[in-house]
Amino acid sequence: MAPSSSLAASVALRVEAEAFGVPSDGLPSDGVTEGDGGQANQVVRELQARIRSMQRTTLDSRALPTHPALAELLPGGALAAGGVYAVDKSTTLALGLLQGPSAAGAWCAVVGVPDLGVEAAAGLGIDLERLVLVPHPGEQWLSVVSALVDVVSVVLVKPPAVGVDGRVRLGEAAASRLASRLRQREAVLVSLGDWPHTDARLAVTESNWAGIGAGFGRLTARQVTVSSVSRSWAGRARSRRLWLPGPDEQLETVAPRASEVAPALRSIAG
Repeated sequence: MAPSSSLAASVALRVEAEAFGVPSDGLPSDGVTEGDGGQANQVVRELQARIRSMQRTTLDSRALPTHPALAELLPGGALAAGGVYAVDKSTTLALGLLQGPSAAGAWCAVVGVPDLGVEAAAGLGIDLERLVLVPHPGEQWLSVVSALVDVVSVVLVKPPAVGVDGRVRLGEAAASRLASRLRQREAVLVSLGDWPHTDARLAVTESNWAGIGAGFGRLTARQVTVSSVSRSWAGRARSRRLWLPGPDEQLETVAPRASEVAPALRSIAG
């Protein structure tokens, strides 16, 4: 059962961007530096200490587990340590990628999503006691992400859209520095929006809500088709039909109908 809003808000750790002491000229070369001041270093140390004291398990150094319903949509069936993943316009789907690592005991962070529903996150299975929220990172959001990579396993960020096309303007040098830091720390970045050089890009391509009758009722569940494209698959897309969320607020695979299974069985038998 998801916690009440007051409980959820008190469990998830909220941090303001200023606490990281991010510099005014972009991504730091090696995380939070001495020049950022004692407050920033103290915030990082406190996060590291809290994470060490609560970490339940040692995660595989090469991959982080993901939700079984999403495994076939990711190269290798898991989130690669040091990997970058982009999710198009679906916060729920992005949170679904965090569910597996969180359930395994990893710390996660969400940056730049002020309207995040922590009750929905809890309903999907994310452990709020191991969730860091930075709802308003400001213009130096990339520096905040870099600092968090030092202390958590998975960072979900919604980059600010810049330009008439709504795409993120992220320089190659900055992206490369962050990618290098992710590999060093064996962390994972999930971008809620465009990002260069991703391991996979996921998007909801079809969506149908359930629960509304003839002018009455309420939305209770949603079936979606999720498509994923990865360079590991030579540009080919994979898709899966999922409950996002289901009637019990969980993420799960939609069971095929009998009419869909029968032709497949006849084909195998033949």
